This record gives sequence, structure tokens and C-alpha cells, in this order.
Amino acid sequence: MIVSDGGRRGRLEADLVDLALAGDREAGSGTRLICIDGKAGAGKTTLSGRLAAELASRGVSHQIIHMDDLYAGWGGLLTARDVVVNDLLHPLRRGDRARYRHFDWARNDYTHTVTVPEVEVVILEGCGSAPPEVDPVASLVVYVEAPDDLRLARGLDRDGAAARAPWIQFMADEERLALRDRTRERADVVLNESADVLRWPSASWANAHDARGQREDRLNSQATIHGEDR
Repeated sequence: MIVSDGGRRGRLEADLVDLALAGDREAGSGTRLICIDGKAGAGKTTLSGRLAAELASRGVSHQIIHMDDLYAGWGGLLTARDVVVNDLLHPLRRGDRARYRHFDWARNDYTHTVTVPEVEVVILEGCGSAPPEVDPVASLVVYVEAPDDLRLARGLDRDGAAARAPWIQFMADEERLALRDRTRERADVVLNESADVLRWPSASWANAHDARGQREDRLNSQATIHGEDR
């Protein structure tokens, strides 16, 4: 059920940043992790840019990491979890600098290593950005969804008609990922392609969010302030 945002859209970025900065959960050494997950073409990159702009307006240092730079090409979605956990999550939790190999889609190969700067907030954006391993440490997990036909149209408009076959295969892998990680069910916030709110945390969310490792209890008791998610 699509629930009206009740006039929140103008403050959506501010409200999301407020949520991310409200609790005590950090990825390590004062760094907060925001994961913007969802299937390709849903609007995650646009949302991450809006959050980055909101953070910048508050003087909060931040870095966006795009999952597109981590995948090993079109077939890399289902193995990207290892990259997120081993190259990003584990170093951040240790207080170390995270590093990842950057994939060049034109060359179809990894070309160089990127060192993530020391910032207050890391925004990890893209399909597969929020595997279950992020639950104890992510300050906020947002899931963005959109109809398949719209997502495919957006993708082909960006990548060209020749990309239809790999797009179809990637979408099939997305379904496998959804069954494996259950990211939508685990997300703190769910939005649609128009930034309408489908799920929003309850007033008691911040207190529950502070209890590390208790995410499942929190999600079971979570209710949207706009109505039940169906």
C-alpha cells in the first residue's frame, strides 16, 4: 500500500539524516553508515545525493560509495556481499580505513583501489548495500522500490537498448538476492520511486536502535507512523 507522505517530502532528507544521527550505532571510530538499498533503477542514487547535500548543509563530512563501483560487472551482484563485509564493514568496525577495488565497466575489469576518507558518515548506495551483516552497525537502512517495468525503462534509457539482456539477468539476480537477504523486511525506512513513505520508524525507534544486536526485536515491534505497511 502506498501511503502519502503527509507533506514530509520537503523534509525527507532532513528527517532521514536526523534518524541516522539520532542513535548510538556506529560502524566504528565515530563513523556512521547509511545504507540505501533497493533494486536497480528505483531511485537510490538520487536519494543518496539528496542525503549528501543535507549532510553538507549541516557541515557533516561524508562519502558516497556506489555499489556499481564494487560489482564485478553484470554478474557481480550476488558476490558483492563479500566485498561489503570484508573490504568496507570489517575495516570500519576495527577503526581502520576501508579500501575497495574500483570496477571500470568500460574496461570490464577492476582498475584501481579506492581508500575511503575518514568521514563522519559513509553512504553506501546500491542494490546489495545492506546485507544482514550491517544490521548491528548501520545507523540507518533505507530501501527504495519501484515497479519492474519502470526500473527496466530507466536502465535501458541510461545504458542503451543493447543492455537489455544483461539487465534482465541482473533483475533475476535481484530476486535471488531479495530472497537471500530479505532487505526490504529488515529496512528501517521503505520508500517508493516518488519518495512516498511506505514505512517509517515509530517514536520508540531511537531507543531500540541504540541497543546493538537487538535489531530483530526492534523490527518486530516497529510500526509506521503513517499506517501499517502491507
